[in-house]
Amino acid sequence: MNKILKEKIMEAFASVLPITAIVLIASVFLVPMPTGTILTFIVGASLLILGMGFFTMGADMAMMPLGEGIGIQLTKTSNLVLALAISFIMGMVITIAEPDLQVLALQTPSIPYFSLIVSVAAGVGFFLVIAVLRTLLKIRLSVLLFFSYLITFALAFFAPANFIPVAFDSGGVTTGPITVPFILSLGMGVTAIRTDKNSQDDSFGLVALCSVGPILAVLILGIFFNPQGAEAVSHTIPEVITSRDVVKIFAVRFPGHTLEVLKALGAILVFFLIFQVISRRFKRHQFARIMVGLFYTFIGLVVFLTGVNVGFIPVGQFLGLELASSSFRWVLVPLGMIIGYFIVKAEPAVHVLVKQVEEISSGAISQNVMKRGLSIGMASALALSMLKILLGIPLMWILVPGYVLALGLTFFVPRIFTGIAFDSGGVCSGPLTSTFLLPLAMGTSEGVGGNLMVHAFGIVAMVAMAPLIVIQVLGLIYSNKLQVSVKEIEEELESIHIDDSGIIIEYDYD
Repeated sequence: MNKILKEKIMEAFASVLPITAIVLIASVFLVPMPTGTILTFIVGASLLILGMGFFTMGADMAMMPLGEGIGIQLTKTSNLVLALAISFIMGMVITIAEPDLQVLALQTPSIPYFSLIVSVAAGVGFFLVIAVLRTLLKIRLSVLLFFSYLITFALAFFAPANFIPVAFDSGGVTTGPITVPFILSLGMGVTAIRTDKNSQDDSFGLVALCSVGPILAVLILGIFFNPQGAEAVSHTIPEVITSRDVVKIFAVRFPGHTLEVLKALGAILVFFLIFQVISRRFKRHQFARIMVGLFYTFIGLVVFLTGVNVGFIPVGQFLGLELASSSFRWVLVPLGMIIGYFIVKAEPAVHVLVKQVEEISSGAISQNVMKRGLSIGMASALALSMLKILLGIPLMWILVPGYVLALGLTFFVPRIFTGIAFDSGGVCSGPLTSTFLLPLAMGTSEGVGGNLMVHAFGIVAMVAMAPLIVIQVLGLIYSNKLQVSVKEIEEELESIHIDDSGIIIEYDYD
């Protein structure tokens, strides 16, 4: 086996092991589960690990070089309109290619499937154009985010109440394992030609802005279609008796996910080939490496999505339903915190983000610090989500003050932390959130007799919001430590004097 691929799979194993252990322990002490369901979960976890290993390697080889190359090429063209048009088209293509968007569309039957897909894709494309312009024109990210979310929350007052959670969930769902590596690398490519002191800071923030587009698009669709009778699709737990039934379930679902990923990556492949023919950006060995990387990405996504959709969705919903229906339903709050803390490490796009953060900050912001901060954010989000469902708290009561705090912090933290924080929100709400946490919330909501559209949905939005605050708080701590270090160095320099003979004299003011 390829040495690098083996390392990626071992990293995935270390990431997925805690959440697998938590579910297995819960199945013994809290919610006894059928043996077939547990076996399905274990097989799904194994496929998730294998798929994540292939995907992360494919992203390193293909998606990131492709995004960075296109970003650099866009800045070289003298035709700004053409560059922005390419950004818009690419934003739409990669969004349509995002598997989680298909899941979202199937959860909202009251809005036509094609209309939702195209509208959300157009929202991402439009905001990707804004993000590229912001980088080129050196506009502060916090200003754009403030006005973007101001418009978003104003529009939310006119949308149907039972559709607002779905709209805010769409912002996190559409920035997933395909979109994030490309957009992050595109940002690095666009800022590569800048030499000013803020160029590295502005390389982040593209994912943050692209997360706003889907929310606005779905809110507008909700107003237009007025889905007052919208209902969510509840997942049924398949009946599994023998090991052959387990294999059969995965075998039946495998071709469908293969076709989904093939269509998704096919669109990216066509765009890449057209781009290469026109620009000749990549040399022969680079072109071959990207093609192999796309193949790895294809294998990884098919295996990953098959594992999580077949093995994780039933367990998540069963766990939430049984606990919420029991007399000790409040255990869902601490359990949610524990699951949230560990599950973020299993999100594929998180590995891409923390790696780029460490590289662009020259190690000042390490991967471990980032992962710990994201884990704390996820734990807080899951605890609040469980409380929201159990107590029937309206989503906007949490989102409005949360975003006010997050946006307020943007004016006090270093610029790079603003971009990283708002990018982290979209990154954390990936495939595992939509295929395990959302079913967990749906089961919990069903167990307490709540409205699935109002109470279950919104968990992705809260997962996307929590890191915005946590990472920026880390930024404040980092900034304060840096200021203290600089002050200490200045004081030390002031205590040193060199006389005319060249002898260094150190004065002790104490």
